Amino acid sequence: MRIGLLAWFSTTGLLLGTFFFALSLTPSLVPRSETVQGLISGLSLAAGYGIGVAADALWRFMHLPTPRKHLRFYLQLTAGLLCGLTAVIFLWQADRWQNALRALMEMEPTSGMRSLVIALIAVLVFLFVFLLAHGFRRTFLFLSRKLERFISPHSAHLIGLAMAFALFWALVDGILFSAALRSADTTHQQLDALMEAEHEAPLDPALAGSPASLLAWEDMGRQGRRYLAGTPEPADIQAVTGEDAQRPIRVYVGLNAGDSPEERAELALQELIRVGGFDRSTLLLITPTGTGWVDPAGVEPVEYMLGGDVASVAAQYSYLPSPISLMAEGAYGAESARALFQAVYGHWTELAPTSRPDLYLFGLSLGALNSDRSFDFYDIINDPFQGALWSGPPFRSDTWRDATRRRHPDSPAWLPRFRDDAVIRFANQQGGLEQGARPWGNFRIAFLQYASDPITFFSPDIMFREPDWMQSRRGPDVSKDLRWFPVVTMLQLAADMAAGSAPTGYGHEIAARDYLDAWMALMEPGHLNEALARRLRNHFGDR
Repeated sequence: MRIGLLAWFSTTGLLLGTFFFALSLTPSLVPRSETVQGLISGLSLAAGYGIGVAADALWRFMHLPTPRKHLRFYLQLTAGLLCGLTAVIFLWQADRWQNALRALMEMEPTSGMRSLVIALIAVLVFLFVFLLAHGFRRTFLFLSRKLERFISPHSAHLIGLAMAFALFWALVDGILFSAALRSADTTHQQLDALMEAEHEAPLDPALAGSPASLLAWEDMGRQGRRYLAGTPEPADIQAVTGEDAQRPIRVYVGLNAGDSPEERAELALQELIRVGGFDRSTLLLITPTGTGWVDPAGVEPVEYMLGGDVASVAAQYSYLPSPISLMAEGAYGAESARALFQAVYGHWTELAPTSRPDLYLFGLSLGALNSDRSFDFYDIINDPFQGALWSGPPFRSDTWRDATRRRHPDSPAWLPRFRDDAVIRFANQQGGLEQGARPWGNFRIAFLQYASDPITFFSPDIMFREPDWMQSRRGPDVSKDLRWFPVVTMLQLAADMAAGSAPTGYGHEIAARDYLDAWMALMEPGHLNEALARRLRNHFGDR
């Protein structure tokens, strides 16, 4: 005999599912809203339920002993009460965990009906997944029974299972996913083409996007126009530094400016030459994020620090958000970054070493990943550029992953020490680039990352293995209540990547003050004294 709604569900599945649900309420790297928490809790409940159902089926398949019929009612009643009590206790604790994490990141505490909203969303998500799984099972049984008329039952079950998987995969990937991707592409294409009234084309012929420019203003894309319009004026820089300044040079090539990465790269090079970019003391080769966005907080500090004596160039390769861009056109971003690097670096190497600018690469997030893939050391070994600053590097970044894996054993995974610190160094909001067993060499790579950044510290194998960064000493911005749980932690960090929210200076939001410190350590400009450094830190720290 079963009671009420329990007749529809597996007791083992509900017990394990509730356990997963409870664990999903523990904190992860960044604070989560009620909606995101409810989604993750619902998926965790479904994952635990599915594992429980599979374990129960395996138990029965092996003909292991099961409770007698007269005991099942009491076991189900006990299980129901235990599930309810566990859910209530952990939902009550969830607010405390989230508020402790928010306090760590200097955010206001939450209040209100969080627990009820989370529980409702989680139940709805679980029921959706349950009904989907139920539909899959019905499809499998239907196909198997039809096939049993012609082949043996074992073969019919195997082929029926394969056919059901193929049918559902075609439905999800061929219809639902494709439709969502087309909708996202159309939406972001229209957004990229949006001409904002406050960002008008410049009239100065010395500026990119002007009537004299090789690049049409309307072809630059929304993010490109915003980036160029935000160029600091000399007076703005002088007001902070107290020294003479010039207007920084910014060049940006939109996705619509050319039909191929090579064509856009050549346009970027010619425009950079036209506006005098190679006459500045420093040249930044920037790889944007998936939407084409260049973080002003990463560029303005170096422009102020150098008194405007700097040029930067970037080329758009997508208008989609980075996660979608990585799935839909992952190789295209690296191809575009490599084309721009080859064009700019090729021209740079033709200039006299005594008169050419110092060349640095810069990228944030997906931009850091593609910037890393834009060259290999065989390209530059005979004439290396000065270095690179890669912030918030995704976990798929090859150089970052290799250096982190091969770090000194006494250094944490969230702030590694690599070899003798002569080439690669890591920094967070507490610094790190200024320390090294040996002096920093002429070619330098700097990684700026926060321990609370899920895009950097997510990894698929977190599903079944505790990551190094969670063991022993924690990062300064990681909750002491964070624990690793199989499956659940992977879902939590995946949600942190997709919809997590952290204030500037935490998570994936790199602060301008930290960029400034990284650029100062990376470049070590000769004119930079303590007074100027203090004025720059005060300016960018207040923002």
